[in-house]
Amino acid sequence: MQLKLTNSKLPLAPLLLIAPFFFWGTAMVAMKGVIPQTTPFFMAAIRILPAGILLLLIGMLQGRPQPQNKLAWLWILLFALIDGALFQGFLAQGLVKTGAGLGSVMIDSQPLAVAILSLWLFQERIRFWGWLGLGIGVFGISLIGLPDEWISSLLHPETIQISLGMDTFSQSGEWLMLLASLSMAVGTVLVRWVCKYNDPVMATGWHLILGGIPLLAISAGVESQQWVNIDQYGWIAMGYAAVFGSAIAYGLFFYFASSGNLTSLSALTFLTPIFALLFGNLFLGEILSRLQSIGVGLTLVSIYLINQRDVLAERLNFSSSRQEVFSNITTRNLLK
Repeated sequence: MQLKLTNSKLPLAPLLLIAPFFFWGTAMVAMKGVIPQTTPFFMAAIRILPAGILLLLIGMLQGRPQPQNKLAWLWILLFALIDGALFQGFLAQGLVKTGAGLGSVMIDSQPLAVAILSLWLFQERIRFWGWLGLGIGVFGISLIGLPDEWISSLLHPETIQISLGMDTFSQSGEWLMLLASLSMAVGTVLVRWVCKYNDPVMATGWHLILGGIPLLAISAGVESQQWVNIDQYGWIAMGYAAVFGSAIAYGLFFYFASSGNLTSLSALTFLTPIFALLFGNLFLGEILSRLQSIGVGLTLVSIYLINQRDVLAERLNFSSSRQEVFSNITTRNLLK
């Protein structure tokens, strides 16, 4: 994969191109580490509210336009509800019972849902490599999200214990991570309409603020002692997730997207769970089961295939064309 960085004027552009995915992956680890000291909805709100304010300030300093009409605000509100409140809420709740690395893999499986939604709504071609990636991804997510007892029962039907499997599944956080992934996927599809009527940076800032307000309200209504037990390291972790994992990550993402590096960014999506898995194991001692490890590998492969389906198809067609030309030349030489 070749990254197109020639138009970027930032120093250390290759490292900065990877930075958003590094920050998103490590932010998952930071959030998981602080979960025992706080409450999920409060943590979700504190992560995105300051990030939204920072993005709005940056956009205002750059002279970017504010939303101009009711339709623009309507799309931002819908974007805020789905990609802000629902996504961050499900994510924070899921992290209570799910490891940071495993949760990040499940969150970044959202290209699977995006591909299907894009096919349905926009008639975008998935191609052979995309369908292959979807199939591998569904299998990988099944290995990650379903209880090991269910998977083992397929190999040993005589040991099936449905009630045990249902109890294990209902008490896990994987299904909440899947809901978060679906929310993010719907939000990704909504971006096409949001950016039609709004500046993307300002829309992102407003959607983080408007999505964080209901999370903060829910926290005030149903949670207690949200910040009483947070130590200095916990505040540092939450600050990291807000500043680096949201504001800076989004800022860099939109900078490179506006500089013509969107294809490269999409291809780098699979780095996020790799960073989360690495640092989750390093700092939190998270260990996956054998089946979950296989599922993680398959999911990463599927995400890569889906993100790179057009590139792979072009390379395959180019290779076939070269072989055809070579065959024609060889045939002509033999006929001489």
